[in-house]
Amino acid sequence: MGHRLGDVSAPARLADPDEGIGRDELALATRNHGLPLEALRYDITPPGLHYVLTHYDIPYVPQDEPWTLAIGGLVDRPLRLDLADLRSFPQVTTRVTLECAGNGRALLTPRPVSQPWLVEAVGTADWTGVPLRLLLAEAGLASDAVDVVFTGADHGIERGVEQDYRRALPVDAATGADPEVLVAYAMNGAPLPPQHGSPLRLVVPGWYGMAHVKWLREITATDTPFTGFQQAVAYRLRQHPGDEGDPVTRIAPRALLVPPGFPDFMSRTRIVRPGPVTIEGRAWSGQAPVTRAEVSTDAAHTWHTAELTPDDGHRWAWRRWHFTWTATPGEHVLSARATDTEGHTQPLEAPWNRGGFANNLVQRVPVLCVAADDAAS
Repeated sequence: MGHRLGDVSAPARLADPDEGIGRDELALATRNHGLPLEALRYDITPPGLHYVLTHYDIPYVPQDEPWTLAIGGLVDRPLRLDLADLRSFPQVTTRVTLECAGNGRALLTPRPVSQPWLVEAVGTADWTGVPLRLLLAEAGLASDAVDVVFTGADHGIERGVEQDYRRALPVDAATGADPEVLVAYAMNGAPLPPQHGSPLRLVVPGWYGMAHVKWLREITATDTPFTGFQQAVAYRLRQHPGDEGDPVTRIAPRALLVPPGFPDFMSRTRIVRPGPVTIEGRAWSGQAPVTRAEVSTDAAHTWHTAELTPDDGHRWAWRRWHFTWTATPGEHVLSARATDTEGHTQPLEAPWNRGGFANNLVQRVPVLCVAADDAAS
C-alpha cells in the first residue's frame, strides 16, 4: 500500500459554507482539464480536447526507451511483454466514453475539496489494444485468483500514503468479453499521447475513469481482494467519515447539451435569437444502453423527448440526440437528462457523498434570447 506519512483514515475535507475555490484546487484545475462542451459535436473526441485527470505526475517515457508490461502473481507462466509482443496478439478497437468519477463535484453543497469539476470531465475515443483476457489466458490465470491488480508508473502521496497508482478488477470483470477490457496502445488510430497513458493504459468500458489505469507497467493476479488506497480508501461512496462506503464502479446515466448560440465571455450565459433553435448533445450510461434523452426549456422542468440517433453498435460510447426549440425573448434555462434500459435516469437533486463522486445531476444551461439589435446592449 505504500509508506504512511500521515493519517490515512482522515476523511476528505469538505469546504466551509462560504468557502470559494482555493489555490490548491485551482492548481489542480490547471493541471487537469475538461472537454469544452462545444466539442460534444465530435463523435470521436480529438485527444487534445478529451478530458484529462492525472493523480500525480505524467511519467516521462522517452520514445527510444523500452517499455515492458509484467504479468505475474497467481499465474502459471509469468510474462514480460514489450510493445512488439503486445502487437503480436489479436488487435481490437472499441469506442468508449470515459468520464471522471468526480464529474460534477464542484456543484455539490457542501463541496468536497478536490479537483473542482463542473460537468466537462468526459470524452470519447477509439481505443486500440489487446483484450486483457487473452493476456491472462496466455499467462495461465490460476483458478483461485480473486482480483487482478493494475499498477501504473505514476507515483505520489495521497492523504499521507506514498504509492504507485493502483486499481483492481474482480476476475470476472477482467476476463469477461462484454465489456472486453483492453490493454490499449493507441487512441483514435495513433499512439497514446503522454497525458492519456503512453505507451500503455487500461480501458474498462462502462466504468468511471479511476479504473482505466494509465502508464500501465504491471498486472498481478491475487487470491484476496485488493485493499490498496485507490480501492479501499478513495473512490468510495460515503455519507459519513467512518463509513466503509460502496465502491465507485459503473458510469451513471448522463446527458449533456452543446450550449446553443454564442456565449458571454465571463458568465458563459448563452445568447440566442428568437425562433427555431436546434438543441443537441450526447447521452451515455455505463450501467445499461441509453434508451431516451429528454430536454427541458423551462425552470419547472417540463420534459420533451429528444430524437436519439440510431444505435450504431458502439455500446460503450455516447449517442447523439437533438431537439428543436422555439426560442422566445427573455431568460430561459435549458436542461437535458438521459434514461437507460434499466430505468436509471438523472436526478434533479444532486446525489451527495463525501468524495463528490457519481454526481449525475441534470445539467442546467442559462440562455438569454434577444433580437439581433439588442444583443450588445
